[in-house]
Amino acid sequence: MSLHIAKPWLFSQPNQDPRAATGKALNWGIIATGGIAKTVSGDLAQLEDANLHAVSSRRQESADAFAAAQGVTKSYGDDGGVPGYQRLLADDAVDVVYVATPHAQHFEIVRDALNAGKHVLCEKSLTINGREAAELVALARERKLFLMEAVWSRFLPSMQRAFAIAASGELGDIKWVSADLGFPAPYDPTARIWAPADGGGALLDLTVYALLWPLGTLGFPQSVSAIGTLTDDGVDSQNALTLGYDGGAIAQLTSSLLAHGPRSASVAGSKGFLQTQGSINNPRELLIRTGWDEPRTERFDAVGIGYTYELREVTRCVQQGLTESPVMPLDDSLNTMRLFDGVRSQLGVRYANDAR
Repeated sequence: MSLHIAKPWLFSQPNQDPRAATGKALNWGIIATGGIAKTVSGDLAQLEDANLHAVSSRRQESADAFAAAQGVTKSYGDDGGVPGYQRLLADDAVDVVYVATPHAQHFEIVRDALNAGKHVLCEKSLTINGREAAELVALARERKLFLMEAVWSRFLPSMQRAFAIAASGELGDIKWVSADLGFPAPYDPTARIWAPADGGGALLDLTVYALLWPLGTLGFPQSVSAIGTLTDDGVDSQNALTLGYDGGAIAQLTSSLLAHGPRSASVAGSKGFLQTQGSINNPRELLIRTGWDEPRTERFDAVGIGYTYELREVTRCVQQGLTESPVMPLDDSLNTMRLFDGVRSQLGVRYANDAR
């Protein structure tokens, strides 16, 4: 498997409180009312220049309850055969939408949002497969609208600092990276995280976080080998990936919905290494050691739960007329989905969206 090689990310966001306004206030629409929508809207409400204008759900009662609890001005449910999200997209006051539905619904909703002239922040994974991602990226660029995949961890100060250390040369040439993320999720074939119709499995929910560590330090790989465990419904309950690079570096990633893991990441170079303390998608400490010197620890506190940083980036980009984030460019999302296509091919995982 061969993919475009991206340089490790260079972070240029100023070290400021992400709640502070960076321009004219934007009206946000939130599509879906599940757990992640509630969590993200809580952090969104902390931004000085963000208005929680509208929310949509299939059931009007759910939209109304969400609006009341989160302080959202308008609520839209399905009405007369018109989906609630379509009613939200028809609201001219909405500037940008946050799509928080299951993976399999992302393509259709993001496509409709872009066609309605809305800027979009879409939960990871951006789509089910690379073909869907390519269509959305092309549409966003054609319409000159902002689109970003909501990989929130990428914007956290701790993650940015880790990748800055790797890029600085302090660790020498990066030779190997490891990352794991796992927890036992009670099996329920109707639950989003397990349901084939929703794009369930560890890959699209968890591996996206583990993958951040090699991508942020080594770029995209030249080869990927994968093994995994599938449920009777054909989704991956756990997987293990080995990424290979032309320079000889390797990365090993493990994601699991079956077992607790240390949820740690290590970046090892010819001069030293760093390790995370706390889950790899929101590390609160970095342990850095050069050679045989005594290690040092750098500690981080996130504002809010941590979603404020990606929300600030979206807001800033839209305010400045940017159509994609320099920290989370669309090509990275597109290449990630293509990498996952290759992994699913090796694991034997297929979704209904693949036949679209």
